[in-house]
Amino acid sequence: MNTLFDKIWDSHVVKSIEDGPQQLYIDRLYCHEVTTPQAFEGLRARGIRCFRPDKIFCMPDHNTPTHDQDKPIADPVSKAQVDTLERNAAEFGLTHYGMMSPDNGIIHVVGPEKGLSLPGMTIVCGDSHTSTHGAMGAVAFGIGTSEVEMVLASQCILQQKPKSMSIRIEGKLGPGVTAKDLALFLMMRISTSGATGYFVEYRGEAVRSLSMEGRLTLCNLSIEMGARGGFIAPDETTFEYIKGREFAPKGADWDAAVEYWKTLRSGDDAVFDREILFDASEVAPMVTYGTNPGMGIPVDGTVPEDAAPHSLAYMGFAPGEKMLGRKVDYVFLGACTNGRIEDFRAFASIVKGRRKAEGVVAWLVPGSWAVRRQIEEEGLDRILEASGFEIRQPGCSACLAMNDDKVPAGKYCVSTGNRNFEGRQGPGARTILASPLTAAAAAVTGVITDPRTML
Repeated sequence: MNTLFDKIWDSHVVKSIEDGPQQLYIDRLYCHEVTTPQAFEGLRARGIRCFRPDKIFCMPDHNTPTHDQDKPIADPVSKAQVDTLERNAAEFGLTHYGMMSPDNGIIHVVGPEKGLSLPGMTIVCGDSHTSTHGAMGAVAFGIGTSEVEMVLASQCILQQKPKSMSIRIEGKLGPGVTAKDLALFLMMRISTSGATGYFVEYRGEAVRSLSMEGRLTLCNLSIEMGARGGFIAPDETTFEYIKGREFAPKGADWDAAVEYWKTLRSGDDAVFDREILFDASEVAPMVTYGTNPGMGIPVDGTVPEDAAPHSLAYMGFAPGEKMLGRKVDYVFLGACTNGRIEDFRAFASIVKGRRKAEGVVAWLVPGSWAVRRQIEEEGLDRILEASGFEIRQPGCSACLAMNDDKVPAGKYCVSTGNRNFEGRQGPGARTILASPLTAAAAAVTGVITDPRTML
């Protein structure tokens, strides 16, 4: 039997070119401000409009400041990109959720929370972390600017079909171990190129037991294993999450949709191009020590003796050194990886009744205005403020330093973002990727701390 990936992909093929790519129909295109200006210019040059504007949704996120969003953006480059997206959306008749709109946020957070990303869809965006939406049971992947133009013009894209991979995690994750830790564990085990050329289906008991927020985190990081994308078959957890959301089907359409979504699974006899099995009990809270997301170890582990010297020199670490107790300068909670309500609940659960460590700068950035509203409704803002933390306004923030939130050179930041490349959070910044629980533990102790000791 075909895999779920085959079912979704093949049902969207418009035309196959012999010994070449396939023309794939796209259900949803998301546009942010960074990768779209040239695509819209291409349409203008050809004198054409968007083929299906109702399938396209735009919002700025990378360049938006996380404070004073009601004022003009100070940085001229960021302002130009944000303003250009707004103009392009207006000219081409597209839905645009601008800064200060109650619907604005990081595009990979807003899509699922508004019910725009649904099971069985094909979803693309000019951003590598589009794989996030695979948590909904969709085939979602990042594309380049010329491909964005292709989808704007035709609602289709030319693609070589990737191979399929099954990553199955059986058993239960232990206390204090999150979806972020699971993703970092997988990268540690199979490397940042171990899934290159594949679309990954995450399966097994540990995956099924994840909340939707956890699944979104896991799928978000698929690209960091080299995968074209990653996804999870929809189930009751998925349906419960989607039901009642703004763009979710309603009434009889909902019943029909769920019946169809229930068929979206790989058969027991499905044949994958590659299959890998892991035991969930092996996964511990994780931190990275190097300059790619695959350079990770358990939080209570030691830097490997064979670690890349260049990465260690950049990070200021040495082989055999323990990560526990390392001084921390900055803590970042947010990004399309960990900027959802569950992540703020986790962070608050650790810091409640404690105080932010002296000298630590903490940026707590919701992934959307909807997340910020929920933080306030649940009283998490009061818990966090009592512990010395401030909630900022939504945006990509310090995940990639295309805005004001930059970590200074040489400073260590425990980050819930998705990448720890050299300079990712600012020139010379040293990034340690971790879960919201581990970030919270560092924020109140001032050093890298095993969150299991604080639960």
